[in-house]
Formats: sequence, C-alpha cells, structure tokens
Amino acid sequence: MSSVIHGIGMTSQRTRERLITRLREEGIRDEVVLAAMLEIPRHIFVDEAIASRAYEDIALPINYGQTISQPYIVARMTEILRAGSGLDKVLEIGTGCGYQTAVLSKVAKQVYSVERIRPLLLKARNHLRELKLSNIKLQHADGTMGLPELAPFDGIIVTAASGHIPEELLQQMAIGGRMVIPVGAEEQILMLIERTKDEYRQTRLEAVKFVPLLGGTR
Repeated sequence: MSSVIHGIGMTSQRTRERLITRLREEGIRDEVVLAAMLEIPRHIFVDEAIASRAYEDIALPINYGQTISQPYIVARMTEILRAGSGLDKVLEIGTGCGYQTAVLSKVAKQVYSVERIRPLLLKARNHLRELKLSNIKLQHADGTMGLPELAPFDGIIVTAASGHIPEELLQQMAIGGRMVIPVGAEEQILMLIERTKDEYRQTRLEAVKFVPLLGGTR
C-alpha cells in the first residue's frame, strides 16, 4: 500500500488508533464497524490543507456546500444499519467525498451510492479507486428518488437531512430491511426505520446536524 494511504504524522496509523479509542469511549460497540473505521484512511477524503485534522471527531468541509461527517456519526449510522449482522445490498444517498461509502464497503457485500453533484462524485470515485474497493457502484442521480431499478435494499443510509421520510425510499426497502435517516430542518433527529411484512416501524435516536437533502442533479 502506498505511503499516501498510510500517511505520516497526523495521518499515521497511530493517529487512527486514537480515533478508534475515542469512538469506543463515545459508545460505539460494533467491532466490525470499528475495524472498518480503522482500516479506511479518512485523510485521503479531505483536501490536503486540512488533512492534519482528518482524525479529529468533527465534520469538515469538502466544497460545494457539503461536508464529510464526523467519524462518530459515520460509525454510529453504520452500527445502527448493521444491527450486529451482515449486510448484503446497501443504498447510500449522498456519496459526498466517499468516506462513508468506503466504510460501508467493509461491512456490506455490495454498496450502491447516489450523489447529485457530479464533481463530488468524480472526486469520490478517484478516492475509492485509490483504495481498490471493488464492491461499490456510484451513480450521478437524484438521491430523493433512490435507485428503484436495483431495489430492494436490506440497508439504506441517508447522509443528508430530509424534512420528511421519502416515500420512494420506503418502497425500496426489503422486508426486514433498515433505513437510517436524519429528519428535520432546524432541529434534526436521526431516525431508524425498520420494514416488517406489515408495517414500517420508526425509532427516534438522537439529535444530529446534516446538510439538507435536495432533489435534482447538478
């Protein structure tokens, strides 16, 4: 593996291990998720000018009005989606820089990720190619519509806040599937949606702060 991925100083393996220690202290318990967080180098997903802050537990800007989520939120949403068991087919709404996508690739057999901003998608594709992750498919599309042609998904993760839970995404959940989505405008709540044979069960989890989920493409 190249030195670019391994990193030195603030991007070193030891720095990443300190992040994992913090995540454990913050309540992340899923060892599969923690191993994925340790393996994926967050610093390659941010601009070089702020790479030294890559392993702080904070969100960072990635241009186009978007952010890379703080590591705790990435770990927490992945842990909720996994629920202690393996994932087959996952849909991610909002590829962004590709960091959450990369983490998902370590815990799911196949990851489909949608991004509405083409330049971001192209950057994410380069990052993911650098890591040689082969179980990811990216698509430039309107995330609010999901990918109906590839449904159903046993996991859906939405990395932008919606004023409501999109009906299109509910319809793309497999029976027994789970969706993690931030809902709300000024005050956002992370929600877990579980689809059973007869209903969609909703669980309110915790307060979060995400950029808004927007329709269309650019």
